[in-house]
Amino acid sequence: MPEHNGAGPAVRQARVRSGLTLRALASAIGVSVGTMSAIENGKVALTIDRLTEIARHLDVPPAHLLRPQPEVAEDAEVPPAAAGDWRYFAELDLDPALRAAIEVFTEMGYHGATMRLVATAADSSVAGIYHYHRSKQHLLATLMDLTLHDLESRVIAADAEGGAPAERFMRMVEAIALYHTMRRDLAFISATEMRSLEEPDRSRIVAMRRRLQDRLDAAAVAATEDGTFTTAHPRDTARAVATMCMALPYWFSATGPMSAGEVARQYADHSLAMMQAPPRVQGS
Repeated sequence: MPEHNGAGPAVRQARVRSGLTLRALASAIGVSVGTMSAIENGKVALTIDRLTEIARHLDVPPAHLLRPQPEVAEDAEVPPAAAGDWRYFAELDLDPALRAAIEVFTEMGYHGATMRLVATAADSSVAGIYHYHRSKQHLLATLMDLTLHDLESRVIAADAEGGAPAERFMRMVEAIALYHTMRRDLAFISATEMRSLEEPDRSRIVAMRRRLQDRLDAAAVAATEDGTFTTAHPRDTARAVATMCMALPYWFSATGPMSAGEVARQYADHSLAMMQAPPRVQGS
């Protein structure tokens, strides 16, 4: 029976989009978590029957599992080929340990996770994980760094794309909301595991988050000063907007009625209403 060795990344991508955990998909097709991880890492070839079974559980055509699909926000106003654009989300180039850590931290929480669970999900030995990552804390710090650097670069790009302060603010909110839908698991870990991060990494990550919030605050204050926003509390409202975006990973699903792009634009519109922008601005 023909086998497919290169389907792993596409299977992982489709599973993440569907909202299924590695453990849930493994259980559905009757294999261990380690075997499922090995499939996604391209270490186990898939027969046509197994590929079809996985596709059925992920509710996608089997052909979609033969190669990863472009990760671009639907209905985005830029061509998918624009890989440098802040609305474009390419597959992350992560080592198996980091991919496994995302899965385990999301499902079990940092304190419920162990290096043995990460090793099992990565289809590796515990010693193999320690060879590349000296501790569970190092895995968490690495994921936090990746998340904040990626998010910050997108927010800076969105800010530069805007003109007037209100437009800059709206685009940055869209970028933040889009990140929290397109990179749900990373954003979820970043939002929920800050208390688990130890020094000196904690201070560095806190500073990066504060820098992002300061950028959003500055645009909100500038839009208030030029009369576009009429809220009496632009900084407090900007923080409420950011918190609203950070809650997206708790409920957003790629299989829901709205695409990531639609949700992000809706949140940008909500932010203008919260800033008490006049109707002419909200409708622009």
